[in-house]
Amino acid sequence: MNQVPDVLNPACDSRTVLRHLTDRWAPLIVLALVPNALRFGELRARIGTITPKVLTETLRSMERDGLVVRTVTPSSPPRVDYELSELGRTLTTPVETLREWAESNVEAVLANRARYDCGHAATRGH
Repeated sequence: MNQVPDVLNPACDSRTVLRHLTDRWAPLIVLALVPNALRFGELRARIGTITPKVLTETLRSMERDGLVVRTVTPSSPPRVDYELSELGRTLTTPVETLREWAESNVEAVLANRARYDCGHAATRGH
């Protein structure tokens, strides 16, 4: 990359990085792996509602980006653990901040949604 990173520039690679970090599942995976490594099933149970296929795809993408480390321990069946890499651990503070904001403001956001939906339901018929 020969340019100064600028996520608002459509040609900047930082935009793809941001897109990966803000997809539906990556922040939840980061939060789930903050305390320690987890096996696939443990990670899936911790997150909830994610399909095995989507979890696999997201973990592969995060591993490719250097955010997650996959460790296979030989056994029968093989034990596979996932943990945040050193780079992945640098995401914990920003993702934790977003988590705190979402949990602190969920009631206000839901109230605003309800108010908006009520106001727009009346105008849709006209």
